[in-house]
Amino acid sequence: MQETRFVSGPPERPPRAEPERGSPHGAAARPLPLLAGVGAAFALVHLALVAPGLGLGWDETVYVSQVSPQAPAAFFSAPRARGITYLVAPVAALTTSTSALRVYMAVLAGCGLFLALWVWRRLLPAPVLAIAGALFASLWVTMFYASQAMPNLWVAYGALAAVGCLLRAARDPGDGRALIVMGAGVAFAALMRPSDAVWLALALVGAALVMPRTRGRGLLVLVVVAGVAVGCAEWVIEAYVHYGGLAARLRRASEIQGHLGWYFAVDDHVRALGGRALCRPCDVPWRYPVSALWFFALPLLVAGGVVSAVRARTRTPILLATAVGVVLAAPYLLTVGYAAPRFLLPAYALLALPVARCLLWACLAPLRWRRTAAGLVILAVVAHLAIQYVLVVGVANRVRRDAVDLTRIAAELRAQGVRPPCVISGEEAIRIAFRTGCASRQPGGHDGSITPRALAAMALQQPVAVLVADEGRPPAHARAWRVHPLPGLGPRTGFRAYLSPAVLPRPTG
Repeated sequence: MQETRFVSGPPERPPRAEPERGSPHGAAARPLPLLAGVGAAFALVHLALVAPGLGLGWDETVYVSQVSPQAPAAFFSAPRARGITYLVAPVAALTTSTSALRVYMAVLAGCGLFLALWVWRRLLPAPVLAIAGALFASLWVTMFYASQAMPNLWVAYGALAAVGCLLRAARDPGDGRALIVMGAGVAFAALMRPSDAVWLALALVGAALVMPRTRGRGLLVLVVVAGVAVGCAEWVIEAYVHYGGLAARLRRASEIQGHLGWYFAVDDHVRALGGRALCRPCDVPWRYPVSALWFFALPLLVAGGVVSAVRARTRTPILLATAVGVVLAAPYLLTVGYAAPRFLLPAYALLALPVARCLLWACLAPLRWRRTAAGLVILAVVAHLAIQYVLVVGVANRVRRDAVDLTRIAAELRAQGVRPPCVISGEEAIRIAFRTGCASRQPGGHDGSITPRALAAMALQQPVAVLVADEGRPPAHARAWRVHPLPGLGPRTGFRAYLSPAVLPRPTG
């Protein structure tokens, strides 16, 4: 098996990854058509399979509301960063169409996958990169979040690009483009999710200091540190402007995330892979073990990729991708007491490289094993794709049903007189308020942004609705308000609104 050997020092010619022995030659092995095809297929499959009818989720609504003209901005809690808001702003600020936003984000996601893989074209063979991109894109988590206004996929792209550029810059300090893209990748990840970027920067700095035959270590470290500092600057400044300082914001962010500490959350993530966007608390039964088969196979496949790379004497790119992927996964597996599959997207993007290396190596094994290995790989991949398809369709359908219910609830509230300027509080206030054109205000909890007394005073001036579900009771200041039943929201029944005296029903007749 032949690949380009990783060496330090500027080469006489631009280094290119040679195709694997037995791989197709010619156009099929060229990086541009392979990687562009993967990125385009990712975007098109998402637009055809997932995006239609997919309404904004709870977190998405918070991010989009910061720039959308549809409703006042929702409360922006301490852990959040504004990077994804900046990314959606060109469309969200101009139109309230969710479909337009989905198309825009899906196209960006396809381009982002292509660009993040393109960075690696001189480090790994094109078939390895194409397989890695396809494996990552085929995960139901990746496919589901392709067009969503959520930061995790974009952190994955920033991390993937930064690691590849670190390898290129370590080999050739004169590669100014690699240095710039590395710093930009770290800064981009930090703008999206500062906590992830800090772990990414620590991993990159450690790699720069310990990788053998690395040139310009000091410059590499400086660029990484500068990148994370630039990317986190807005979050830090906002901490002092709105949260009472950096330490106060970090404390509040930890509280909202359930107080970070030592947890073993691997089992939570395994259960969440059955189609749960959020598993908090994750004390639910493990009903779909087949959905996590690939998760249990992942360490073995990564190990196989590392072994095959070491044997081919091209260990550094695969080892570094594996190490950084593990570093990015560890905080969510060991310090957060709940699970959301999207948290591990940056780790999955990097670990897809050794997995692809392993699968390709298995298919190109010695002749007596090649057909058997290739057959098993094809069978496993087909089964994996079928499982991921079922999961992503199921998750998307649940979100679509919620979108229909939320639209009906918003229409009912408008018919009852809850029209801008107005305020909605209580159950699902953020998503329903956004669809109604109202502000969402909570007197307590993670999004506490108003006192009960202030909310009661506001109710004398404009329409205010307090939403209650199931057996819940309204706050004291709303108990004497008019009660109006609302359509159900998924499995929740008894959904109703307590409407302030300023809410006047629309005349009928």
